[in-house]
Amino acid sequence: MDRSLPAEPPFHATCVCVADNGLLIIGPSGSGKSSLALEMMAFGAVLVADDRCVLTVHDDALYASSPETIAGRIEARGIGILNAIHSPQTWICAALDLGICETERLPVPRTRRIMGIDLPYYHKPDTIHLAAAMMQLLKAGRYA
Repeated sequence: MDRSLPAEPPFHATCVCVADNGLLIIGPSGSGKSSLALEMMAFGAVLVADDRCVLTVHDDALYASSPETIAGRIEARGIGILNAIHSPQTWICAALDLGICETERLPVPRTRRIMGIDLPYYHKPDTIHLAAAMMQLLKAGRYA
């Protein structure tokens, strides 16, 4: 099954970054992309784009930015559209799919090809520390 994102931008995804390391958060509508981004922002992540990302490839790396019309804005369900400090662009170092539940305690490393770039790829674990774990992943990477 080809789970690649559609070829035409903007892509239905949310993106945050920590120290220039970006996480592309994908999943169906209502899966919690914006909620996870807000939690990560509370821990110090910076918003790149909410709900729609412009993805580009430069020098064999994937980058995300926001469409100008929504730059610096994020939806907080039940509250409204909030203003946010944002980064104009970031390098994507991993993708997290909130539409697929992780069943393994220590999953084997996976990759997902997006626009011809293979990225480390994670499924949504059933845990309350997802935002903290993703922050640490962006800060220091994965050991095993």
